[in-house]
Amino acid sequence: MKERTSGVDWAAVLRRTFHFDVFACVRCGGWRRVLAYMKEAGGVRAILKHLGLPTAGARLAPARGPPQASWC
Repeated sequence: MKERTSGVDWAAVLRRTFHFDVFACVRCGGWRRVLAYMKEAGGVRAILKHLGLPTAGARLAPARGPPQASWC
C-alpha cells in the first residue's frame, strides 16, 4: 500500500510563519538535509533513551474554565 502525503512543505510553512529556516545550520550557515524520519514511537523512544533524554511526554494540566467564570 502506498503511503499518502499531505503535499505540505513543512519547512516552508515554518519559514513563513516564524521567519526561521529549519535547514540552515546555526553554527556554520550551511544547509542541512533530511536523512531519515521516524513514525514509530518505539524507535523514537529507543533513540531518546540511548541519548539519556526523557522518553515520557510532558504532563498536561487539567482544563480550566474561562477567566470570567471566577468573577461570578
